[in-house]
Amino acid sequence: MQVSHTPAAVSAVFDDPNLIAQVGLVPVLRLAERCGLSRLVTEKVKLTGARNGAGAAADAKVTSIVAGMAAGADSIDDLAMLRHGAMPTVFGGIRAPSTLGTFLRAFTHGHALQLHAVHRRFLAALAARTPLLPGAGGEVAFVDVDSTHRRVYGRAKQGAEYGRFKGIRTLHPLLATVCTPRSRPVIAAVRMRRGKAADSRGAPKFVSEALATAAEAGCTGTRILRADSQFYNAGVIAACRRAGAHFSVTTGMNPSIKRAVLGIPHDAWQHISYPTAVPDPETGELISDAEVAEIPEYTAFTGRKKADRVTARLIVRRVRDLAKPAVVGEQDELFPVWRYHPFFTDQPAATLRAEREHRHHAVVEQVIADSKASALAHLPSGHFHANAAWLTLWAMTYNLLRAAGSLASAFHAKATTATLRAHLVQVPARIARSARRVTLHLPHNWPWQHAWTHLFTTVHGPPG
Repeated sequence: MQVSHTPAAVSAVFDDPNLIAQVGLVPVLRLAERCGLSRLVTEKVKLTGARNGAGAAADAKVTSIVAGMAAGADSIDDLAMLRHGAMPTVFGGIRAPSTLGTFLRAFTHGHALQLHAVHRRFLAALAARTPLLPGAGGEVAFVDVDSTHRRVYGRAKQGAEYGRFKGIRTLHPLLATVCTPRSRPVIAAVRMRRGKAADSRGAPKFVSEALATAAEAGCTGTRILRADSQFYNAGVIAACRRAGAHFSVTTGMNPSIKRAVLGIPHDAWQHISYPTAVPDPETGELISDAEVAEIPEYTAFTGRKKADRVTARLIVRRVRDLAKPAVVGEQDELFPVWRYHPFFTDQPAATLRAEREHRHHAVVEQVIADSKASALAHLPSGHFHANAAWLTLWAMTYNLLRAAGSLASAFHAKATTATLRAHLVQVPARIARSARRVTLHLPHNWPWQHAWTHLFTTVHGPPG
């Protein structure tokens, strides 16, 4: 592929007022309107006491930020992409980046909680109007909890501290996703925390909220919480039981669990083969075979008061320890050395199925990776609560794009948000106005024309 004209025959002028660079925002924001995003913000978000009018028209400001994030903005300045060409003709209430920055900096902890309420109800509306979580009512739903660290720069950024990574200042978001066996995960809850906050800080309350949000989104059948060993504590397990949900939590090898694992009979181990190799969490080496055994009744948290003790299943996966291979000329090992990976669960599935489902907890890492390639590439403000609001707005945008993809096609229902933006949102168009109607002229032979058209006609049709 090469340029078809000489340099002297090509020129560029930014002068057409009838062009739009991200026409996919039209059906995406129409979907947000139908799910009541503006109404929810008006009802829930009250920035009382904010100076300079920062709290005025909160609905227009929230939808402007969500639209910018859906188009690919990862900083406050990037939100200026909404103010080009014919965008003011197609959309009303677009706010300038400086106005949106002032709005975010007006947030306090209480206002961030108001925005969480909007996110929770918006997800429920999206799930009710789109096939966002297919099979949620009759099938099992998995709620995955994990944390991540986002590196930040500058000593003036509130909450940024040296935490897990030596010499690196971070903020420490916590997030929960919900999915079914037939869907990609969507975000049920998020929290922004200081850089050196413990992974499990506030986890019981956070888990309760995530499980309640999953139920509001239509996951009324079996719900299973999956989490890493940082969340293996009595509070998290108690939150699951109060919510009527099951749990599947990695435990690590504390002395009590180590004694229980070493007491498993040799003939109790079952062989398991993975359809695709999985990385060993300690060495990173790909493995495709392991052995699994179960202790049907293991009592956890025996060192705490009696009310906190829980008896459930302890399922253990073991793989050969290949971290120290034999040196040429040395004697081979006299007996195999194993590395053990136990998890504590009360879910009813058979041993091997429970192990496979627990290992699928890694899907939450895909959401974290997606976030770092989009609006969470940066945490744009020096104010902690502004970044907390930015995190929640990203979660709302992520769910909105997932819902739009589920309406577009089967492929886009499981595509990453970067693919959704490239195929459905970042599409150029020219507008034409006639008889009080606006026609959007999109590129001829656009490869994803049918998916885009299906999304557009679905959200612009009569309400179902």
